[in-house]
Amino acid sequence: MPPHASQVSVVVIGYDDAAHVTDAVRSALAQGPAVREVIAVDDCSSDGSPGLLDALAVEDTRVRVLRREVNSGGCGTPRNDGIDAATAPYTMFLDSDDMLPPGAVEALLAAADRHGAQVAAGLCVRRELPSGREVPWQPELYTEPALVPHPARLRRLVHDTLCVNKLYRTDFLREHAIRFPDGRFPYEDFVFSARVLAAGPRMALVPDTVYVWHVRRSAERLSISLDRAGIDNWQARMAAAAQAYDILLGAGEKRLARAARAKFLDHELRMYTRELDLRGTEYRREWWTLTRAYLSAFDAAEFALAPAPGRVIARVVLAAEEPRDLPRLKELAARPARLHPPYARAADGTPVWSADLPQVPLDHVLVRPMHLLPVAVDAELRPRARGTRLRLRLHELYGRVADAGPASVNLEFVHREGGRVGTAATAPLLADPEFDTWSAEVPVDLAALGSGTWDLRLTLRFHDGTSRDTTAHAVAGPGLLRRGVVPSGRHGVLLVQPYATHSGALALRVATGIQGVTSVMGRRLRRLLHW
Repeated sequence: MPPHASQVSVVVIGYDDAAHVTDAVRSALAQGPAVREVIAVDDCSSDGSPGLLDALAVEDTRVRVLRREVNSGGCGTPRNDGIDAATAPYTMFLDSDDMLPPGAVEALLAAADRHGAQVAAGLCVRRELPSGREVPWQPELYTEPALVPHPARLRRLVHDTLCVNKLYRTDFLREHAIRFPDGRFPYEDFVFSARVLAAGPRMALVPDTVYVWHVRRSAERLSISLDRAGIDNWQARMAAAAQAYDILLGAGEKRLARAARAKFLDHELRMYTRELDLRGTEYRREWWTLTRAYLSAFDAAEFALAPAPGRVIARVVLAAEEPRDLPRLKELAARPARLHPPYARAADGTPVWSADLPQVPLDHVLVRPMHLLPVAVDAELRPRARGTRLRLRLHELYGRVADAGPASVNLEFVHREGGRVGTAATAPLLADPEFDTWSAEVPVDLAALGSGTWDLRLTLRFHDGTSRDTTAHAVAGPGLLRRGVVPSGRHGVLLVQPYATHSGALALRVATGIQGVTSVMGRRLRRLLHW
């Protein structure tokens, strides 16, 4: 018998997900003999899910089907049912629309066994569908195998709030009564993960990919993490974060609790700030009021732990009673952060957010190394039949840019799905003393890009030997950020649309050939008719 045979209970939860649940269960069964059972908890589905699960149970006796008579309204209760039903020494969780990659269970189980760990965790990747583009979740934690004797020894662990990329000792969960919030409770992972960390487990980390999180942005029913349009989503996120903080603090884990609040400033606050201009006036005002109330409980140590962009955004929100400076805040919330003018100073010369908010300091820009500075670059691109050119303008930043000495800019248009570089160029940065800026102009071969969405990435190089990787703010104005048709010797015709991403960065959508252009225009027409 294999050394790890029959060691793991995989709890698969699902509700009205007949299209995907079979693949999820089979990905768990495919982990091999280490899986003792796959506990499929159906949350009172009304589609064909129950029948599919019953068929799987006939096909493989390791499948156990639990069917709830009343829908729970969330993910927590069915997972708790799975914890209660688990018979194996270890438990892990899988959502019905995701999957476990080959070898995931064995990688986690081997690490847990080798280190005597109550929890083993590995890398989760977010796979965008249908493109297949994969983005790693919290990759900094999973660069190499590691043993963490206690979570307080690695505070970065509070950033990984997922429950699904981890293997848990079943008796550890039961001994510490670690459960998910029951019923309708968005972001239940936040609370569960805090309870796990508060119990002080010995944790093994592996660099293997152990979970594939499928992101379906075009689905009729968006996942909780994608459905952020209503203010109730933000309220739920803050409530879950607040409960996680209280759990850690109540367990005496003050360092972890503070790290969780710093994570809120760097992750949640920045993400929702980037999306504020997508919302209506009423949403923005309510968001601002709710956020001010929540942030008022943070102390100086928690602010100090957070990276500068989230910290500054929080201080602006606290300093102003009404929403303000939203375009500038969105740029600061970007990754990498971009700090746009005005560059005001307090009476003593200290950099501040604005003349009327001198209580929001920006003194960090005077001491941070150049490769971390929130430098601001504006970008203009007008597709033209006789040659498309990209114009860039780099702003001064309290003397730091001039001191470094702008030399040149390297630019790349990178395919968003495949990561392929479509075109690259280098141009000198020329000073414009009248406006305290440096500019560059670069021809762009649109035909070399091909179809798809392309993100502009820049590397600024300075005479003092330093550099800064960043993106560029998409300038709006007459003739800018508009779709245009451009003749092409290679493709016949190109449909090109420069646009601003959620964070305000310049990107391009390109369709090639008559068929590509017709397809894009057809989709747009169908959307308009549907609207």
